[in-house]
Amino acid sequence: MLDPQSIGNVNDKVNNKHCYLETRQAGRDPAARFASHYRPQALDRKPVSSLTRGRRDIFPSMAVRLKDIAQDLGLSIVTISKVLRNHPDIPEETRERVLKRVKELEYQPNILARGLVTGRSYLVGLVVPDLLHPFFAELAKALSAAIGSQGYSTIITSSEEDPGLEAREIQQLTGRGLDALVVASSGTDKQPFLRMDRQGLPYVLIDREIPGLSANFVGIDDEAAGRMATEHLLEQGCKSIAHIRGRENSTGEGRFDGYRHALHKRNIAFSESLVIARSNVDIDSEKLGAEAMRLLLKRRPRPDGVFAYNDPLAIGAIDAILEAGLRIPQDIAVIGCGNLHYDPLLRVPLSSIDQNSQGIGERTAAILLSILGAKIRPQPRSLILDPSLIVRASSLRRSAAASRQSRTQTASSRRSKAD
Repeated sequence: MLDPQSIGNVNDKVNNKHCYLETRQAGRDPAARFASHYRPQALDRKPVSSLTRGRRDIFPSMAVRLKDIAQDLGLSIVTISKVLRNHPDIPEETRERVLKRVKELEYQPNILARGLVTGRSYLVGLVVPDLLHPFFAELAKALSAAIGSQGYSTIITSSEEDPGLEAREIQQLTGRGLDALVVASSGTDKQPFLRMDRQGLPYVLIDREIPGLSANFVGIDDEAAGRMATEHLLEQGCKSIAHIRGRENSTGEGRFDGYRHALHKRNIAFSESLVIARSNVDIDSEKLGAEAMRLLLKRRPRPDGVFAYNDPLAIGAIDAILEAGLRIPQDIAVIGCGNLHYDPLLRVPLSSIDQNSQGIGERTAAILLSILGAKIRPQPRSLILDPSLIVRASSLRRSAAASRQSRTQTASSRRSKAD
């Protein structure tokens, strides 16, 4: 339980550690007399009644303390602290009054002081395979917003899809005294996470599970995502569907399994020649997608549908198809996974499986905050979100066929009338 009075006292000690000058020897020491004469003005604190409305007029060279705001408003330090922590038992009028004064004084909470009292850093680490990948960017934004509302900040780092680098990044972050970690792992090694378990450091896995590890996890049903994407292409009339698959982790395996299950359900034989695996799928994804698609274009029979592990791979595949002079979706229909928000920039709007990146970020934050707020560590839990199909022009063959059939019927009708 936070002790606001203790926070205020520690705050004062930390803020004033280097501010007060020793003047007891001023009478005998000329240097001391000089220091005493030119000591910072902020040490001569004005009485509360003389405070003006601006920060610089109040404390020209010192940080504003909780105690200062409390004296200024005639409230207790406890009340000011509760307002800043968004405590529910503060009247709205008092809350608005405090927040207004905090803004006017440009008050910044002393995280070091708070950490000395609570034993926390109020920092959460996020390790992702690629900082530029839109899926992880959207997820990080949602996570940071949710935990930020409770006073936590996020430190984000990238593993570059390198399990070794990921282990080193985790070690670096844990050494900085973070309160918790969120990891989208690039590997399958349990050891870094078992080490965090032994250290008592909370963590949540996102998007990718670690086989055999009992841990908090938030992600989607990847098997359902692969099955949904493949079934959509089958419903659009595709007969030979290729798959640009992901790594051999939980997401890559799950979507691959869904792809095969959908084919099996329609009694379509699975062909290894129509599956292209990439060692990396989150870095240089568009380039890798284009390379994979060029290989698939050489297959005979040529595929008429492609399900890509993620949207950037699918965008690369679209580029390769168009460069070959083929039409999308008439010659080859394409669908990705992620539903990333750059559809207006594409030559052909991309169909995709929505992974609910915002929902993953928000639910991850909820798990973290519940762990950090609990006196006893709760048992690990998994939250599996349902994916959803988003259909756009890159795979929509049925409507195009229907439109061509309608135009043909209209033209036939006109010829009949003319005859």
